[in-house]
Amino acid sequence: MLPSGSILCLLSTFFCTWVLCNAQSDPGTPVIQLRLAGDKKKYHEGRVEVLYNGAWGTVCDDDFSISAARVVCRELGFMDAESWFPSAKYGKGEGHIWLDNVHCTGTETSLAQCPSNGFGVSDCKHSEDVGVVCSPRRIPGFKLTQKVSFFFCEGVMVHVEDVRIRATYSHRKRIPITDGFLEVKEEGKWRQICNEDWTGMNSRVICGMFGFPGEKRVNLRPYKLLANRRKKNYWGFSVNCTGNEADLSDCKVGREIEMKGNLTCEKGMPVVVSCVPGRTFAPSVSMGFRKAYRLEQPLVRLRGGAMIGEGRVEVLKNGEWGTVCDDNWNIKAATVVCRELGFGSAKEALTDARLGQGIGPVHMNEVQCSGFEKSLTECHFNRQALGCSHEEDAAVKCIVPDMGFSNRLRLNGGRNPNEGRVEVLTHRNGSLVWGTVCSDSWGTMEAMVVCRQLGLGFANHAFQETHYWQGDSSADAVVMSGVRCSGTELTLDQCLHHGKHINCPKGGGRFAAGVSCTQTAPDLVLNAQVVEQTTYLEDRPMYVLQCALEEKCLSKSADNADPSSYRRLLRFSSQIQNNGQTDFRPRAGHQSWVWHECHRHFHSMEVFTHYDLLSLNGTKVAEGHKASFCLEDTHCDEGIQKRYECANFGAQGISVGCSDTYRHDIDCQWIDITDLKPGDYIFQVVINPNYEVAESDYTNNIMKCRSRYDGQRIWTYNCHTGGSLSSETDETFPGLLTNQLSHR
Repeated sequence: MLPSGSILCLLSTFFCTWVLCNAQSDPGTPVIQLRLAGDKKKYHEGRVEVLYNGAWGTVCDDDFSISAARVVCRELGFMDAESWFPSAKYGKGEGHIWLDNVHCTGTETSLAQCPSNGFGVSDCKHSEDVGVVCSPRRIPGFKLTQKVSFFFCEGVMVHVEDVRIRATYSHRKRIPITDGFLEVKEEGKWRQICNEDWTGMNSRVICGMFGFPGEKRVNLRPYKLLANRRKKNYWGFSVNCTGNEADLSDCKVGREIEMKGNLTCEKGMPVVVSCVPGRTFAPSVSMGFRKAYRLEQPLVRLRGGAMIGEGRVEVLKNGEWGTVCDDNWNIKAATVVCRELGFGSAKEALTDARLGQGIGPVHMNEVQCSGFEKSLTECHFNRQALGCSHEEDAAVKCIVPDMGFSNRLRLNGGRNPNEGRVEVLTHRNGSLVWGTVCSDSWGTMEAMVVCRQLGLGFANHAFQETHYWQGDSSADAVVMSGVRCSGTELTLDQCLHHGKHINCPKGGGRFAAGVSCTQTAPDLVLNAQVVEQTTYLEDRPMYVLQCALEEKCLSKSADNADPSSYRRLLRFSSQIQNNGQTDFRPRAGHQSWVWHECHRHFHSMEVFTHYDLLSLNGTKVAEGHKASFCLEDTHCDEGIQKRYECANFGAQGISVGCSDTYRHDIDCQWIDITDLKPGDYIFQVVINPNYEVAESDYTNNIMKCRSRYDGQRIWTYNCHTGGSLSSETDETFPGLLTNQLSHR
């Protein structure tokens, strides 16, 4: 039992943080309480607000420093401050400006101890309100002693050491855990919450913070019978959530619960929550969150994210996918997106194209959501995106359920936790054993799934030999073979594989599969408009095409063609932009590049692009290919310095924000259509077709156009990048939805 006039308030969902509010105050130090408020995107940032004399107010940015930010952050229970911002970055506050000209050394335990003009003495406006970004890590075992009366403590934010949904015996083996008693951890002990004041809005918040998009009513009868047989240990307060909070720590403490031993919460029972998982995580399809996971064409999607539940936000309008401008983008809007897609609340609302730039139009600007909308398209927004560019594309990181994926897979022997031999936990002879994966057919797509399953981001490389990584010798046996992934699976065992019938001629050991992972990846996108505008036909004599013949850039009929004959070439320019988060570099090192004497250049990638003409049913009728003899920064966005130049056999690559242009008048920048009959065709270009280099999004590596050839002239029209149109439109172009597995 707490002393009279004191309460415990919860500060963090996952770290030990208690707020102890006493009615007495230390002599000589003003009584204050702090919070981070305003238009913030993370729980550890915001406008600094001070509760003094019963009223909330702000702090002026005059003379504020990183030392003052450290005092604020530590007073709130964070390990340190990362930065601070002047000029109302998190929006203008209201009411008093309590502090001005604050001078802290950084050693103070409270902002009230720092010298200032005095409380309420300021010549500032709210346009000068200061904000801070704290380290996301909490101080272990943190206890914040606030000298504030009970009247002011009720209504402060909820904070506890940890929160869990405790499953009953019948649900304990179900993954994910969706139903059970809600418990909070106080001073190392798990406690229940009395349900007398519990609301559906509270349950909505709890489900969201555990990665679930919705909650449902639950039959309390079996839980009540179970609760009556258990010893209960109630937490001392109720909770008040509005329903659109991202986390329990954003809710407010309600009334104090009177502790009466076995008679505590005598009109109620411990809180029980029941959450509805998104369809991706549902134990069965029937349990899926049907409202969010519509079977029809979705209106919102995520692209370019390293993990499930994160990515650049894209919306569908008039059959075309476009992005969202980050003006006013906040955690409420991000949570609407997350719940709509079958995830929980948003962890973070990202701005400034943090997860890569999109293509096409910017469909939404200045989005304003209440947090209760079923879809982002129901929020208020400005249809005019004047001044917005793809450098301002909004993105989200969503909370996803704990599926235990990382418990069934590990990397061993690497120099760091992001690389190593892939080892899988599997059932053998009635017991669980670790073993390796056969490297036959092992490639980038399989490595992508491994890195995502382990929460390590994108694949950097896929290794078919791992003799240099000493894994666990007891796990040398091959337990998985024939693995073929599309790249979209959540776990490696969801990929096609041989099952119990292992077939691995090379065996494990040095030939076991391995990966290295990274948090960032490039993303190459072909400019469809440039292709459409530069397409033309040229008849060229064979005697000037000998180098192209040597590099197999002509159709097979050219092998026996007379040197004086002509080849008809469909020529075009291609401009390839890197919209990702890191540079696109050839996988092979400079020492491994292949020299071609005829053209007198190195090939850093033997197959960089495929050029094809397809019949309307998808059959290939003519083809070409392009090796990457020169990957360089031809053009860069304003403010970006070129890094890669092919002159003097220099380093090859495409920087983020730069493009590489292959002009229409260079060798092999064509499709040989000499043998093509007049008709209607599909013109297709595929970049990085063998997935030799890992990218954040392969769906936009393909471009298709409609083409009509009358025997003398060719018309190319309706060019568009893969994934840029709705599925209904894409279906008129066979194979456009993905180029995966088409060249493996």
